[in-house]
Amino acid sequence: MLKIAYDKFYAHPLPEGHRFPMVKYELIPGQLLHEGLISEENLFVPGECPEYIILLTHTSNYWQHLRHLTLPPGEVRRIGFPLSAQLVDREIRIAEGTIDGCHYAFEHGVAFNVAGGTHHAGTHWGEGFCLLNDQAIAANYLLNNSLASRILIIDLDVHQGNGTAQIFENEPRVYTFSMHGANNFPFRKERSDKDIALPDYTGNEKYLALLTSALTAIINQHKPDFIFYLAGVDVLQTDKLGKLGMTIEGCKTRDRFVLEQCALKGIPVQISMGGGYSPNIKDIVEAHCNTYRIANDIYC
Repeated sequence: MLKIAYDKFYAHPLPEGHRFPMVKYELIPGQLLHEGLISEENLFVPGECPEYIILLTHTSNYWQHLRHLTLPPGEVRRIGFPLSAQLVDREIRIAEGTIDGCHYAFEHGVAFNVAGGTHHAGTHWGEGFCLLNDQAIAANYLLNNSLASRILIIDLDVHQGNGTAQIFENEPRVYTFSMHGANNFPFRKERSDKDIALPDYTGNEKYLALLTSALTAIINQHKPDFIFYLAGVDVLQTDKLGKLGMTIEGCKTRDRFVLEQCALKGIPVQISMGGGYSPNIKDIVEAHCNTYRIANDIYC
């Protein structure tokens, strides 16, 4: 059964001026329900991630400032949102949704978080609308509980997963792979285990050829027993914050390739949806829903 972490809380606490395209968090499950691809049984509401799990990834100093809303103004500006208790609670729930998704992935092969992909948050900072790094928190949770021993994080958002790279820079059990726009945010990149920095306007053919070659080699060499996939759709040519040239069909082919690799090798995969900022919300929802449709084809 396809299990999907979803909470209306994901979208509502965001401040005015930041709610588009965050309405996608409601529109995606709504569209899947409308199509009959899922039922309410497929959706689960995460609780709050416990503090001791958060502290496996983020420093105590950063976390205490975050939870007590005492971050210095410069650090709040780096996050990009006015800091509030509701936003912190939102990120705690997103992190728990990703952890819960790992358990469902062990059982069903794949699981989703409608939100998540908060890959700009490092051990001691938030950045780019990311306060806590959900997939890094979940990866450390798996390692700490001996639920996985070799983890691969596939980050195909248009922006480099700089926080994820920094968190695991000295952790050989976690292989970080980021394929992103070379000339896009963050302008100070960290070093992943494998970075592919793409020139502006990279289209389907080049993107998919590079991905196919790199990911096949990484899986064969690292031999992960769990995979996290950040399936951002800000790689689309229509995206106002991206600079690549992919079509919705190309993005769909990307997702199919990644999920087929996971399924063929029997590696559980947790998927967080990541970015998507096309001016037409229909483009964002369609591209994200394709990821679910493909998973349904492969796993159900």
